[in-house]
Amino acid sequence: MGEIISIINQKGGCGKTTTAVNLSSALAILGKKVLIVDIDPQANATTGFGVNKATLNSTIYSIISGEAKIEDTIQETMIPDLYIIPSNLALSGAEVELTSQIGYHTILKEAIDPIKNGFDYIFIDAPPSLGILTLNALVAGDSIIIPIQAEYYALEGMADLLKTMKLVENRLKSPCPIKGILLTLYDGRTRLGREVYQEIKNFFFPQEYIFKTIIPRNIRLAEAPSHGKPCIIYDKDCKGSKAYLKLAEELIKMEDEK
Repeated sequence: MGEIISIINQKGGCGKTTTAVNLSSALAILGKKVLIVDIDPQANATTGFGVNKATLNSTIYSIISGEAKIEDTIQETMIPDLYIIPSNLALSGAEVELTSQIGYHTILKEAIDPIKNGFDYIFIDAPPSLGILTLNALVAGDSIIIPIQAEYYALEGMADLLKTMKLVENRLKSPCPIKGILLTLYDGRTRLGREVYQEIKNFFFPQEYIFKTIIPRNIRLAEAPSHGKPCIIYDKDCKGSKAYLKLAEELIKMEDEK
């Protein structure tokens, strides 16, 4: 049975899309069948796979608006067994449109569930906000990954995210278990990076929620999207690619130990 994992943090610049693109790529390279669903109107995950968002006819918006079936929006990527449902700017109007629909918070879940068992993992790349699209990602996900950058303002807004998760669980009867907290943009040479990591471990989340794998600050990870490639294709030997492969292995091991 496939697992839907939403990657969420309302704060921008935390490595959310970088994680969605590179973790899904690493899992596919390790033999898993993976789908990434881009529900961010900025469509960074879409362009991260070299898809021209300006020429798309069918996107996640086509599904949300009822104009297309989900099967018709799935596209192959350059990596075997890795697929994407792309996004573009048309999605920016979806939040207003969704509010007029009954059960607007379950539209994404109802769209994805019929294809869920066709994949080992489905990743939802949510926008950097706590709006209706992110609410749909929370409801649709079986679990969530929260990337947190090793910077001073990293924990700002986390209380709001956890509150939203609790509301989704209590009011919508849709639990959002945390699959893991992922430390990103980490530079162990700086005192700040070490302090943020220690703060996360000691004061904010229980230790078992934190992935053992840490994603380093790495120039190749930053460069890869401009070439329309996951970093593991752009430079498979860099520290960033190796870290995401290690994270993929950790995720697989977690499933095997269930």
